[in-house]
Amino acid sequence: MQNKGWLVVGAGTGLNLALGVLYAWSIFSKQFTEALDKGGFGWTKTEATLPYTLAIACFAVMMIPAGRLQDRFGPRVVASCGAVLTGIGLIITSFGTPSSILPALLGFGVFAGMGIGLGYASATPAAVKWFPPEKKGLITGLVVAGFGLAPVYIAPLSKYLLATYGISNSFRILGLAFLVTSTIFAQFINNPEAVGSGQPGSRNKKKPGNAVSPGSGDYSWREMVRTREFYLLYIQYACAATAGLMIIGHLAKIVAVQSGNTIKIGFLFVALLAIFNAGGRVVAGIVSDYIGRVVTIAFVCIMQSLIMFFYPQFTTTTAFILGSAMVGFNYGACLSLFPATTADNWGTKNLGLNYGILFTAWGVGGVVGPMLAGKIADITGRYHLAYYIAGTLLMLAAFLAMVSYAGFSVKVGEGEVTIKLSKKKA
Repeated sequence: MQNKGWLVVGAGTGLNLALGVLYAWSIFSKQFTEALDKGGFGWTKTEATLPYTLAIACFAVMMIPAGRLQDRFGPRVVASCGAVLTGIGLIITSFGTPSSILPALLGFGVFAGMGIGLGYASATPAAVKWFPPEKKGLITGLVVAGFGLAPVYIAPLSKYLLATYGISNSFRILGLAFLVTSTIFAQFINNPEAVGSGQPGSRNKKKPGNAVSPGSGDYSWREMVRTREFYLLYIQYACAATAGLMIIGHLAKIVAVQSGNTIKIGFLFVALLAIFNAGGRVVAGIVSDYIGRVVTIAFVCIMQSLIMFFYPQFTTTTAFILGSAMVGFNYGACLSLFPATTADNWGTKNLGLNYGILFTAWGVGGVVGPMLAGKIADITGRYHLAYYIAGTLLMLAAFLAMVSYAGFSVKVGEGEVTIKLSKKKA
């Protein structure tokens, strides 16, 4: 059974390698803001950020129906639809002009965003269902690593296409290429005949009664959202995603602004961030299988917060190498830790829909982070305040993770306030 499972893992990783075009947007964003005589469209930083932000929002929102659809009809059909929508979306984007941002909003923002959501929602749950619980972190990390690793080839490829064919033709070429490759990978993504939250052919039992205790079995989304853990995890995810998506969406421009336009290789930092993004997903997944998800989440949020507070000081190539690597690793870690935690707490039977609901927190961070950075940069000419806000949110996420681990609770009644700490499973 697991031999077939590895084929699903490979197909899911391959599909995510194509869908990860989202993370190379900063290359296009930088070109969009260039003057017309330099091959750009003359858009403002905020305008160039809008398609990316809208894509993130559509990606996150689509994860909910996509999760339900793949749980009901199987991941192959849903992933195929996602592949087609993403390819078509990139082609529509190619019709954007200096005076019209609408094709980019509709194509990349709506169609590609929805397509990425459909494909992404199908790959991880399907792969996890083929393996026993002790491999959840590893398998999740491997599959989502494809999405994080995508800019390693998409960034330099996009840079070449933009220099050779211009903005419009670059999107047409990428759209056709991803339409074909993504659809092929989607055909190999499927569930085992019997699925459960343990290994193929098994199913966890749910405790009787209405009370839901995370980790005790397979739960519906209604049961999941009644738990305290869901809301703690939701806030952590939103805060953790804000910093990473902010940097990813603006990195090429950040390098240009903070180096005084002396560093011309911003696309290489995008690729470097992607390598560590993918590595963080795999490493964090493996480590969390041993020390626990919550502890690992707290650690990576603290590390990401520290790097955010130092980011205003980065002006040299060496500094940006360090910054890109650290942001990529810690952000990538979150993208394997949160789906694995969802599977741990509420089972894998309804993982597609359950994680889809939690994933909207990523969308919140994806809307807030890039737009916040774009607005602040347009007003002040630099990104410093955005870094500090993101760093503070990450500290909040780390604190909430520790609260979740400690089992902190407050009870008010009969004129007394009782505070209880009870260590929970990591």
